[in-house]
Amino acid sequence: MAVNLSKMSRKELLKLRDDVEKELKAVEKRERQEALDAAKKAAAKFGFSLDELAGGKGRKKRAKGRAPAEPKYQNPGNPEQTWSGLGRRPQWFNDAVAKGTDPKELEI
Repeated sequence: MAVNLSKMSRKELLKLRDDVEKELKAVEKRERQEALDAAKKAAAKFGFSLDELAGGKGRKKRAKGRAPAEPKYQNPGNPEQTWSGLGRRPQWFNDAVAKGTDPKELEI
């Protein structure tokens, strides 16, 4: 199927592009489903479900919406800057400790 693109108008080329993109999406969807069906069939051959092998069911999910930790330290130079003590130390905390400030003095 040879198409002479140089003889097509801009409008025809745009329509062709849209049609190709639409068809590519349909083919990808069809191929995904075929791959999923083949994977399910292969898993069933050994007596498993695809969810069991992929860890879909029975897997513990991480709690969503966990509240942020309460601040434990506060920058004396800027009280809006706080740190919970978890994770990486903020630069203001490192600077204060480097200047000789005891971390207990920065606690809220």
